[in-house]
Amino acid sequence: MVAQNADTVMLASANFSPGWFAWIIIGGLAGWIASKIMGTDKDMGIIKNVLAGVIGGWLGGYVLRLFDVQTGTFGWILTFLTALVGACVLIGAVKLVTGRK
Repeated sequence: MVAQNADTVMLASANFSPGWFAWIIIGGLAGWIASKIMGTDKDMGIIKNVLAGVIGGWLGGYVLRLFDVQTGTFGWILTFLTALVGACVLIGAVKLVTGRK
């Protein structure tokens, strides 16, 4: 019984496909953590954090699809990590282009 319930939870997580509201929440959290990692938190507000996370997640998902990896197949954890790494890359690129440290 417990194993069957665990399998159900694993399948539900594996089939997770976030809607637009979930993307905003995941993107905001990923963008905020990315701004902390990249040292730009004091320069970014909530809107820029959400945008960095959502755009970073979209770019990261695009790159993963080039390698035939579907983020939705691995659940919300890979979705979040994709958004986090994508946001870090995006913030780094913006810092490089604008010349900010």
